[in-house]
Amino acid sequence: MVALTLSILDQSPIQEGETATEAFQHTIRLAQKAEDWGYHRFWVAEHHDLDHVVGSSPEVLIAHLLAKTERIRIGSGGVMLQHYSPYKVAENFHVLAALAPGRVDLGIGRAPGGLPLSTKALQPHSGTGSPGASLEEKLAELALFLRNELPPTHPLYGLTAVPLPSEPVGIYLLGTSAASAQLAAERGVPYVFALFISQDEAVCREAFDVYRQQFQPGERAKPLPILAVSVIVAQTEEEALQLAAETKIAKIHLQSGKTVTVTSLKKAEEYGRQADESFRIEVKEANVIAGTKESVRERLLELARTYQVGELVIHTPIKHFAKRLLSYELLHEAFAELSVT
Repeated sequence: MVALTLSILDQSPIQEGETATEAFQHTIRLAQKAEDWGYHRFWVAEHHDLDHVVGSSPEVLIAHLLAKTERIRIGSGGVMLQHYSPYKVAENFHVLAALAPGRVDLGIGRAPGGLPLSTKALQPHSGTGSPGASLEEKLAELALFLRNELPPTHPLYGLTAVPLPSEPVGIYLLGTSAASAQLAAERGVPYVFALFISQDEAVCREAFDVYRQQFQPGERAKPLPILAVSVIVAQTEEEALQLAAETKIAKIHLQSGKTVTVTSLKKAEEYGRQADESFRIEVKEANVIAGTKESVRERLLELARTYQVGELVIHTPIKHFAKRLLSYELLHEAFAELSVT
């Protein structure tokens, strides 16, 4: 038997004709079923000004999910720290951790989580010319608030992010590059590579190598690499491949050299317009592991061996909720069958 931990990332998608309430009810039901099936974590995402997902406030959604479940770990995948005060993020997650001790994860994302206008709205002073704190600086300060360890030299020394939970919240850094891996290594925190976003396995391999080689003990004594992938499981290979073919990604290549990945041509075009610079768009099929229980299980075990990870975070991009729920159930069954002696 191969030990492989499975977790879930849900983006709270909303389909045409659905209400936001219905979309969130799907997320709640999926979290409850994930707990029943034995998934390790259930993370929710942060996105802004996107018409196909409703999860704009992970902290609020996490609180509700904690109340609707009993054992499964609930967390963010992730909070976009660049937009916020580390002190306020620490307060939010201290409240969550006090409400549900030992069940809360704080995943931090490096991307803006939306289009340029939403970033401007979240960072209203970013265009004034006064430089703000870097993500690296904010991450360091967040860790100090979470452990209540502000040093006497810190300008906010004496400040506490109340309440102080009985068990500190752990930080997980999410990323798609060697730079994000290096930051996670320097901070000594778990690192989650989002292969379902990057889709470049060479970059993934480089990122994990950097993370392991440069890891400095911090919150953790040893590295904890985690891989996030897109997975679709169906009763037949044909159905799985058909569902996967519906998933596209669009890359916006900006004149400034920045590349951004979104999930539709429409949003790519809107991003380009809001960016106010020349751009080109590349549309391609998403990198989705699709198939039956047996074929998907073998592919995931192969990935775990290749990247030497013990945990996979599964994102399932199926529009129809019942089929999305079934995919997670079949995946659970695939690994449950593996454990039968």
